[in-house]
Amino acid sequence: MEMIAVYTTVFLVSLIVGIMVGLPIAFALILSAVATALFMGGSATNPQIIAAQLMRGTDSVTMMALPFFILAGELMNKGGLTKRIIDFCNIFVGRVRGGLGYVTILACLMFASLVGSAVASTAALGAILIPMMANSGYNRAKAAGLVASANLVAPIMPPSIPMIVYGVAAGVSIKSLFMGGIAPAIYLTIIMCVVWFIVSRKDAVKSDAPKPTLRETARIFFSGLWALLLPVIILVGLRGGIFTATEAGVVAVVYALVIGIFVYRELKPKVLFKALIAAAKMSSVVMFLAASAQVAAYILTISRIPQLITSSLEPLVERPTLLVFVLQVIIILMGTCVDVVPTILIMTPIMLPLLKAAHIDLVYFGIVFTLANVLGLTSPPVGPVLNVACATGKVKMEEILGPVIPYYICQIVLVFLLIFVPELITVPLRWLIG
Repeated sequence: MEMIAVYTTVFLVSLIVGIMVGLPIAFALILSAVATALFMGGSATNPQIIAAQLMRGTDSVTMMALPFFILAGELMNKGGLTKRIIDFCNIFVGRVRGGLGYVTILACLMFASLVGSAVASTAALGAILIPMMANSGYNRAKAAGLVASANLVAPIMPPSIPMIVYGVAAGVSIKSLFMGGIAPAIYLTIIMCVVWFIVSRKDAVKSDAPKPTLRETARIFFSGLWALLLPVIILVGLRGGIFTATEAGVVAVVYALVIGIFVYRELKPKVLFKALIAAAKMSSVVMFLAASAQVAAYILTISRIPQLITSSLEPLVERPTLLVFVLQVIIILMGTCVDVVPTILIMTPIMLPLLKAAHIDLVYFGIVFTLANVLGLTSPPVGPVLNVACATGKVKMEEILGPVIPYYICQIVLVFLLIFVPELITVPLRWLIG
């Protein structure tokens, strides 16, 4: 046990040092794995084994769903989707007091069902909605905070990139994870609406834009409907067993191409090329992270570090709810300095033995785990979504922190509520799976 503690120290210290000197997370993971392997000696230092584990990290049919969904999101975004979704939401809630805030929240939910990434969603919607709200009389920092917080629904609503990564790492059905994410996404949206109603009472304004005619309303409705059919096709196909998660990604790409080229007619060759490049870059980052995490997971396994952590938390195995609570607190704290995908890839292999010993449903845990992870996207010092919202909204970090806090607190409360009342996830999940 003493040697395992030493291996744990070597792994953690080398990982922290790698991050502190500015290495990307993927390289820091490889550094910590190699440093631990060298300290252990023996066959662990064989470079062929390291190379084989790198390949194994991405050698998965299920993982192929990830680049397809990323590409589908890029195609829909660059194919004219963003503005149509905003206009679609605007015809329903745009004219009530504080209406642009509700438009933002609903647009984030709808856009989430297409992109699966909070950063991408914030960049696309923030560039339009934050200036729109500021020009309509809303406080710019509050608008940026709303866009950042509302976009946390993107990694929860299917097709969720973090859930695909967790599903591969934990060996869990992606279909079940997707279906299980729908209810929490709706809960998040309701919470956002309630908090926005409270925080915007003083400076909420009513739209002074002229009411659209019946003909304009019909045009906006049917134009936006084409985009919103995609998540319906994916979910119906998955629920009915028509295609797998990976095949759903292919269907999404084909649909996005058809809509962008022939319906919206905005996906020109130059724009299409840019979408392909952007999707390739994002996919390569996530896939390399998965490869490097597999190396780290292999070294963790042979060094028996998970057993050390498991033994320290073993008294909680008899109390599953408390175990889930403690693990989520750890994840929320990790989220302040580590991004979502690396956290999932690092922590999943460590937590799996505990979860199985406690007989915790891995699908239920994965949904709560993902939600706790994404809270880090709007918490400093890293806060990737906060940085994107600041850039698109042209506000400073210190200005956006205040407006984000009420949403952040309520989102944490939702995580704990889902821990102590798991039926909020499991009951809708059973109904959706059928």
